[in-house]
Amino acid sequence: MKLTEKMSYLKGLMDGLEFDRSTKEGKILAQMSEVLEEVVLYVDDLQSQVDELTELCDILDEDLGNVEEELYDEDDEDFGCGECGCFGDDDEDFDEDDEYDFDEDDDELYEITCPTCGDTILLDEGMIDEGSINCPNCDELLEFDYENLTIEDFENLDSEEE
Repeated sequence: MKLTEKMSYLKGLMDGLEFDRSTKEGKILAQMSEVLEEVVLYVDDLQSQVDELTELCDILDEDLGNVEEELYDEDDEDFGCGECGCFGDDDEDFDEDDEYDFDEDDDELYEITCPTCGDTILLDEGMIDEGSINCPNCDELLEFDYENLTIEDFENLDSEEE
């Protein structure tokens, strides 16, 4: 039995017993009955709201699951950095557990071009500090050595970019 049904039964029982509402005990029971009826109505209203919110949460959870499936789909061609398509489906040797996972907000990114295939690759500082990396497109070993560079070399690089 629901709370509203139990409350209706209790009110019917009180009316059927015809207790005296003019006595101290009768006044207390009548007042308690009214308060209890308000509490039952309030709880019933809250239960309706909870049921409605639960249904809405289930719908949102399902929608979020669909969005996550679309965003994190393993077959997505823009698997890499999302800008140039690096590490996409054509890159058979790429493993998700490789150290090529970077967060654009944390590190400054550097763009290099593979001299063999001409593919543009985005690297973070940690990847460059390792000293070398295999091109994800042609698997050519790309090495980074800054020890023998002079100030003039850096100035030449800056002027080439302009």
